Order: sequence, then C-alpha cells, then structure tokens
Amino acid sequence: MSDPLSLRAGAETEAAALPALLARAEHLAGAVLLGAHGRRRAGSGDDFWQYRPAQMGDSRRAIDYRRSARGDTEFVREREWQIAQSVMLWVDQGASMRFTSSENFPQKIDRARVLGLALAILLNRGGERVGLTGTELPPRAGRPQIMALAQLFCRDDTTDYAPPEHRGMIPHARAVFISDFMGDLDGVRTALTKAADRGVRGVLCHVLDPAEEAFPFTGRTIFQSMGGTLSHETLKANDLKERYLERLAERKAELQSLCGLTGWRYGLHHTTNTVQAGLLWLYGALDAKAVAA
Repeated sequence: MSDPLSLRAGAETEAAALPALLARAEHLAGAVLLGAHGRRRAGSGDDFWQYRPAQMGDSRRAIDYRRSARGDTEFVREREWQIAQSVMLWVDQGASMRFTSSENFPQKIDRARVLGLALAILLNRGGERVGLTGTELPPRAGRPQIMALAQLFCRDDTTDYAPPEHRGMIPHARAVFISDFMGDLDGVRTALTKAADRGVRGVLCHVLDPAEEAFPFTGRTIFQSMGGTLSHETLKANDLKERYLERLAERKAELQSLCGLTGWRYGLHHTTNTVQAGLLWLYGALDAKAVAA
C-alpha cells in the first residue's frame, strides 16, 4: 500500500503533466479540418438497439426504469446511433513505452498519449462518444469526458509490458489500440478475438522508436527493459541484429494477420514521423467503411 507522501507526489506529477498534454492534443486536433459536419452520420437515430446492464459512468437519466423494475438489475435502453458512435481507446501505459533512443525523439508513450487524446477530441467534436476499454471510463460525450481521459492518460503503468484491456467492449462499437506491442501477443490476440465476437471493429496503431527498427547497436551492449525486470549483456551486439530484425518482422506480420482475421486495420507509426500524419491516418482508418471487414 502506498503511503500518503507517495500518493501526493504521484498526484502532483499527474497534475503537472495534464495541462501540457491537453494543450498539445487540442492544438493538434485544431489543425485538422473536419468539414462542416465532422463525422456525424445520417441515420434512424432513435431506433431501439438493445437493453444492457447499467455501467459506471451512465447517467441516471439513461436508466430505463420500466425494464429495470422486472428484477434487481438496472438497465440502460440503448439506441442504434449511440452504439455506432461509441469509440473505446486503449493507450499502452507500460514501462516499455517510455523508451526513446535520442533526446531529439519523443518517448513512445508521449506520442501515444497525444495521438489518443487528440483523436478523442476530434471524435467528440464530431458528436461521438469516447471512452476507455474496460470499466473505468465508459464512452460518453462532452468536455468533462476529455478532461477525464487526459487525466487517466497521465498515469504510468509499472509493468514492463501492459496487455490490452478488453473488458467492457460495447457490441458493434469501434476501438483503437495504441502500443509498441512489444509484450506477449497473447493479450492482443485475446482482445481482438473478444472484440470480433462482439462485432467491434477498430484500429491497431503500432508505435516504434527508429532504433527499434534499425537496431544500431554494436560491440559490448547491455539491453535492459524500461521497468528493470529484464537484462541481457552481450559483447557482440551486431551479431544479434539479423535475428532481432527477423523477429520484429514476424511480430508485425502476426499483428497484421490478427487484424485481417478480425476486421481491424493495422498501421505503423514511428516517433520520428510527424504527429499530424499519425493523427490523420488514425482518423481516416477509424472511418466505418475503412474498418469494415
């Protein structure tokens, strides 16, 4: 259990990072031209879709009390447009995402957070509901939701490799996963399979540092995970290059294959690329036609 001083220090760190992240994401989103109507789509709007158990974050006004009166569980009456316009985000906060090979490049987590929050701002402006996968922050619209996302994106995960959060997937909604996908792919496989079972389509954004693509290491080198749990020393790092690049290529191919099987889109983003290019690709890839299987 954390002591009060540690909790306060962590809270102050998050509070200090929040304004900068929010300002950068809003500036980035503002640079993207949405057109007159953003992503609002014509449709039936009020057509009943389904009843579902109420979740944390649902307003009391959303509760259907006639349906809920039949038992002990409260139910929400969802309409088709609410389903179609719900987007769930997972931004990898694991320690591996804090890697950068140069002070001239952003950390992977920095790029992922800005992309995720800027995308959320664009979607919110287009009338869509945005939230996180899992149960902590279900999709909702409005400025308070963007603030809540920004606050949660400022939290670091202490594990080296954080698996995707696949709980709370809303049937027939959309999702975006942003990660370096350096950990065990079983978690990714499970998340995409469960998403596909619920009719959820989405986008995988694979964020890598240029050194992770080029493997520019030679001679004596100590490789250590960002969380400090893994370490490997070699006298001839260049001898590992070919095997490393082969495994990286295999990982990319497996991610692309998973996306193909589940109807998702795969995209590779380097931290040396412009953040604007990454956001434009994400925004376009999330379009319903582009994501369709």
